[in-house]
Amino acid sequence: MDVIVVDGYNIIGAWEELQRLKERDMAQARDRLIERMAEYKAFTGNRVIIVFDAYFVKGIASKLNEYQVEIIYTKEKETADECIEKLVKDLKNVDNQVYVATSDYAEQQTIFGRGALRKSARELAIELKNIEVEIEESIDQYANNKPQLKIPLKKNVLETFEKWRRGDK
Repeated sequence: MDVIVVDGYNIIGAWEELQRLKERDMAQARDRLIERMAEYKAFTGNRVIIVFDAYFVKGIASKLNEYQVEIIYTKEKETADECIEKLVKDLKNVDNQVYVATSDYAEQQTIFGRGALRKSARELAIELKNIEVEIEESIDQYANNKPQLKIPLKKNVLETFEKWRRGDK
């Protein structure tokens, strides 16, 4: 199984949509990132871990599981980079490929040296956009291929169905 580890605040700073949210409310930006990564998880089936360091949330060291996404808030004075490096070491094996999403060049080099693959903030944003397009196309395709009744119905039955469809009583 593939695993993607996301450097939370780094991605928030790199994506324009999240950067604007951050300027108003950091919690909203974090929530939106979590929602986007939950969509990624649902579509790809990959394990998703988002790491937020204690920079904006002091004194927290916790792990949550929200929308099937693992969220780690590091302990105070532990950087997201340190936490991500430990995660890569623990997760990297023959059964799973580990990707790290960050735009931090130094972190990309460190992670690459430990056997993980990097995914820049831009690459992840493009991948998420492509997923959203595929989901929309699937929904549209389903909507256009609604099942049809193959038998003729009496006029009063058709009128009743039409009333139900419109929500008439």
